Amino acid sequence: MQQDYKALFDIARNACAQSYSPYSKFRVGAALLCEDGSVVTGTNVENRSYGLTICAERSAIVSAIAMGKRRFKALVIATPDAHYPVSPCGACRQVISEFMPATAPVIFGNSETSFVSSTVGELLPHDALHELNHNN
Repeated sequence: MQQDYKALFDIARNACAQSYSPYSKFRVGAALLCEDGSVVTGTNVENRSYGLTICAERSAIVSAIAMGKRRFKALVIATPDAHYPVSPCGACRQVISEFMPATAPVIFGNSETSFVSSTVGELLPHDALHELNHNN
C-alpha cells in the first residue's frame, strides 16, 4: 500500500471503532479524502431491518456532503473482521460513482498487506450516467 494511502487506511481502520454492527459483527470504516485535503470518516450502522443499514462508504460521503464538500480525491475502506478484501456493495458503488470521478482511487482491504487498489471506473465500468455527471 502506498504511504499516502496507508495513513488513510489507518484512519479508516480507526473509524471501525464507531461501528454499530450488533447483528453481523462485521465492522467497516471508510476514510474519504476531500479535494481540500481534509478527510471525512464513516462507519457502518446496522439496523435489525437490514434494508435500513447504511454502509461506511455511504456514511462518509453523506457526512462530507452535509459538511458542504463536493469534490473527493480517494476513498479507503477497512474491513478488519474479514479474511480477505471486501469490495463496496452495489449501492455504495452507485453512490461513489455519483460523487467521485472515474479515475479516483478506491482502496479496500482487511489489513495493510491484504488490500485491493482500484478506481471508481473499475468498480463500476459501464456507468453511462457517470459521464453525464462528471463532464459538466
